[in-house]
Amino acid sequence: MRILGVDPGYGLLGFGALDVDGNRIKYITHGHISTPKNLDLSKRLLILYKELEKILENLSPGLVAVEKIFFVKSVTTALEVGHARGIVLMEAAKFGSEVFECSPQQVKISVSGYGRAKKRQVQEMITRLLNLSEVPKPDDAADALAIAWCAALYGRKASKIET
Repeated sequence: MRILGVDPGYGLLGFGALDVDGNRIKYITHGHISTPKNLDLSKRLLILYKELEKILENLSPGLVAVEKIFFVKSVTTALEVGHARGIVLMEAAKFGSEVFECSPQQVKISVSGYGRAKKRQVQEMITRLLNLSEVPKPDDAADALAIAWCAALYGRKASKIET
């Protein structure tokens, strides 16, 4: 099964794809969608919609994994990231992909074995786990690969992981 991990954001949305066959997890690709800061939120969301649609058409994932919003500096930021997350969920449904949602702690546990691992530790571990030559850039793409990894390991059982 192909899994597309998504680290949602309206300024920068990271994505990473993995193929899972039994216990084997294979890296496919990673990248990001960025939107210009000078555009209205509605136009930025339209860019995310169109670009994510292309990615889904190209990769045809059976499962789209997306991180839950867990901490925000302001209510406005939470709402805007929530809009981007909504686009991800809508596009997954449109393409008939199942959706897997996980918390940041679940991602950290699945990749590093420790729910309070630092961001850099998670990025270095996902690089090792996928046998990549360097940490994926930008950080949001590395995070998206870690989200996909979490989905590959736990699927729908992730809610049972203690955080």
